[in-house]
Amino acid sequence: MAEPRLMALLRGNLHAHTTFSDGALSPHRLIEEYERLGYDFLAITDHDDHISDAYWQALQRLASRLLLFQGVELSYQPFPQHVGKVMGERETLYVLNHPARYKLSVEETLERIERIRRDGLPLEAIEVTDTGLYRPLYHAETIPLVKVATDDAHRPVHFGRAWVEVDAPRDRDAIIRAIRAGDFRLGFRQPELPD
Repeated sequence: MAEPRLMALLRGNLHAHTTFSDGALSPHRLIEEYERLGYDFLAITDHDDHISDAYWQALQRLASRLLLFQGVELSYQPFPQHVGKVMGERETLYVLNHPARYKLSVEETLERIERIRRDGLPLEAIEVTDTGLYRPLYHAETIPLVKVATDDAHRPVHFGRAWVEVDAPRDRDAIIRAIRAGDFRLGFRQPELPD
């Protein structure tokens, strides 16, 4: 019988912004910050209503020790809702972003998921945090999506406050498949408390 193999978990962020939309840092500087934090992968997901072809071209030219995912944060109408689109080589992960920002109940979240799926976006995951503060409401078993943590990074103060640690080979598509399968855990930076 073969010995079970231990795989190092890959730490990453699925939701980050640059100066191509409302982020404070250029893509290059954003990547440097996540390299400094010891991350293994990063998805750059600037807002769809801010980007142009230059965004996609810039993402193609980025180089890093991080495994970089191209992505976009889609504005979903008719109500205010963002959906993260994280792209591998062949696989794409769709994430219901920051439901807590919209103060959605579980019932409203379920209605929103159903509506978005009916309109053709195959939602597969939901953020249980985008601020580092865990929101157990969105970890409810009745929500039929994989639960992920992100830091929705716009400024340095946001970097590294929540992440996923994935049990997968260092490959974009493998990471997406592992997230879909639930082969990951959530990570949170403890808030600093005053003395």
